[in-house]
Amino acid sequence: MDPLHPLIKALHNDGRLRVWSLVITVFGDSVQRRGAVISNTRLQMLLGRIGVERGTLRTALSRLAKDGWLETERTGRASCYRLSKSGIAKFADATGQIYAPVNDTPVKEWSISIGRTLAGVEIAPNVFLNPAQQDTPDQNPDFRLRGKLDILSVQMRANLMSNEHRKSLAAMLRDVSVLRGLTLDPLASAAARTLLIHRWRRLILRFPELPLELLPDGSFDTSPRAQVRDVYRALTPQAEQWLTSDEGNLKPMPPPDATRRF
Repeated sequence: MDPLHPLIKALHNDGRLRVWSLVITVFGDSVQRRGAVISNTRLQMLLGRIGVERGTLRTALSRLAKDGWLETERTGRASCYRLSKSGIAKFADATGQIYAPVNDTPVKEWSISIGRTLAGVEIAPNVFLNPAQQDTPDQNPDFRLRGKLDILSVQMRANLMSNEHRKSLAAMLRDVSVLRGLTLDPLASAAARTLLIHRWRRLILRFPELPLELLPDGSFDTSPRAQVRDVYRALTPQAEQWLTSDEGNLKPMPPPDATRRF
């Protein structure tokens, strides 16, 4: 059986597959740091490995171009794609959030802030709990109190996550569990890394990232970000080998830049 089958099945069963979103994941993870251009053939091979049909991909690429995300260019006889200037601008904040380094420092001081435009863990309407070191001046709350977290009941800890957040996190961790320790060929590794980051991207851009101290009691020894990082780094050597390869008469992509992920 294909070792990626559980992840591929979960992807296709998780509501209607938005191939355009999967393409955006590929650009953010594999294209932008490797010359920012990918050939149609390589993109077809990568997404074909996870069950995306050519016609479906063609429709998604057409939509992304129409919506101003992508530009098409010709390199010899090959069709290639790159992000437009507006597409690149939309990437910046998301990329920083997706690939932020793991913070393993225990939280010693917390802040409770009141305000309608703040980020963090909402513990009551417009009331947010955050590690104090994550406070930023531009948040400009109406009220902020800092100190130690003395008591956090099991019930309140459980309520810090919505049911939808909990389900998305559980799906993410199932993918991590499947991928942990697998030995894959280069193309499968590139596909697996795409699936991993696609799931992580959808989770981390939609829901607040809870510190380890606020996750359901007894469920986590390490943070979800640390678990994603470890699997990502294990997949990366083989994934990068495929992106550099000339398999199937593909033109090798340029070497990756020095940006460190996670």
